[in-house]
Amino acid sequence: MDITLKVSVKEPPVFVSVGKVSGVNVERTEEKTMRLFYRVLEDIRKSYSLENLKDDDVVRAYRDFYWKIGIDPTKQRPSSEALVRRGLKGKIPIINNVVDAGNIASMETLIPIGLYDIDSIEGELEIRLVRGEEVFEPIGGKIEKLRENQIVLADRSKILHVYPYRDSKVTMIRDTTENVLIIACGVPGVEEERVLNACRKASEYIVELAGGDVSKCNGECRIVR
Repeated sequence: MDITLKVSVKEPPVFVSVGKVSGVNVERTEEKTMRLFYRVLEDIRKSYSLENLKDDDVVRAYRDFYWKIGIDPTKQRPSSEALVRRGLKGKIPIINNVVDAGNIASMETLIPIGLYDIDSIEGELEIRLVRGEEVFEPIGGKIEKLRENQIVLADRSKILHVYPYRDSKVTMIRDTTENVLIIACGVPGVEEERVLNACRKASEYIVELAGGDVSKCNGECRIVR
């Protein structure tokens, strides 16, 4: 399936890197995940500690963005920052090999990354503001009504993601998922190349942990504004 995505939000000026991996085999593979996690964590610990992480320019950019969209980042941390904090404590959530790959890439690059089952997506994707009384079913939560002016990622019939921190249960990665859409979320103050690299890392790690189409995994990643 070809993925078409447009960004209709101009203020604040968000952007994404989009990629996909086809033909994955989703399963729980804790041993392979932990080998990759500790390999990446070794490098992270050379640059960050629980004390200095908040001072990183990229972490600060996402925290500033959270304040702009009405979220207190001291109470609900950006997902990438939260993953690094868990990693520095020697922990990482084990979900399945695809989700784990995305989490490790997010931890390594400090960029929030969303993963979606491509075959659950209907039509063109758009990053836009909430329209009217739209609802959202988050992973691990109940259906909720979204407030006006929230930024979301949506297809023609539903909302996949509340930007840049919550994903929908409807399009989550499942045992039956074969084709994965990767969305790395950019905000003001974060370089495009870093967000592009996050998408590529997620692609590489998905292939490493879950198989898939190796020939396309890097070439598919692109920036959309």
